[in-house]
Amino acid sequence: MAALLLDHGAGSELLFELESDLDQSPARRTLLSQIAQLERSLSAAACEAFPDRLDLEQLPVRGPRVQNLGELELLRDRLIGSLREARAALAARELERDAARKLLEQMLLDPAKHRRVRISQRDLGVGGCGVWSVMPRLGPMGRLMGWWRVKLSSGCPLAT
Repeated sequence: MAALLLDHGAGSELLFELESDLDQSPARRTLLSQIAQLERSLSAAACEAFPDRLDLEQLPVRGPRVQNLGELELLRDRLIGSLREARAALAARELERDAARKLLEQMLLDPAKHRRVRISQRDLGVGGCGVWSVMPRLGPMGRLMGWWRVKLSSGCPLAT
């Protein structure tokens, strides 16, 4: 705390105590740089997930003001939690896509073992709206003879 002493003429002295932000400025700078880094990382994670969406927590906005150290620490902690959740969601999504790619590889190697299995392009993490499916070659006759093939359909609806 800094103290300010004012003299108002006839010997009356008023003492005002002012809260000094000078001792908080290094901590404030550090917190603001950490928050900026976390926001950059969070936006990079959201861009990495494109075209899919990440369900990110929206932080409350209370208008422009100078935040105290407690509010900055709370904001930093919330951003850390959001970033951790976003990275976990991306990792889980990538595991699902890897499993779908392995299944597609197995389907291509032995279609007869994967009868009627369907995998969409979205499940593989590839753009487009196609679907990989195992179907009998030559219709009912192929089903009876055990002739199976993997087919990629466009999957996109016709324009109307």
